[in-house]
Amino acid sequence: MMLKPLADRILIKFAPEKEEKTASGLLLSAKATSNSTAVADVVAVGAGKYATTGTLIPMAVKTGDKVLVNKTAGQTIKVDGEEFTLVYESEIMAIVE
Repeated sequence: MMLKPLADRILIKFAPEKEEKTASGLLLSAKATSNSTAVADVVAVGAGKYATTGTLIPMAVKTGDKVLVNKTAGQTIKVDGEEFTLVYESEIMAIVE
């Protein structure tokens, strides 16, 4: 099963991160580390957002792009055992070239 985001939503997948430990050996989650941004792959994009005039504003990103996103942005979902994040286009900070 694959998801097709609606409107200005984007489905992204973060690369697996290494586990980090504190000096005392406690494991830190990937979202709790000091670097709050990460690069993610765009898996699917919605059609875009409609302006108040009814004109469709197309998406600035496309499937296959690499983007810079805050790790805490969006909602994490699981599809067929894989973890994805669904974000709004406004939550993406940059396209990585």
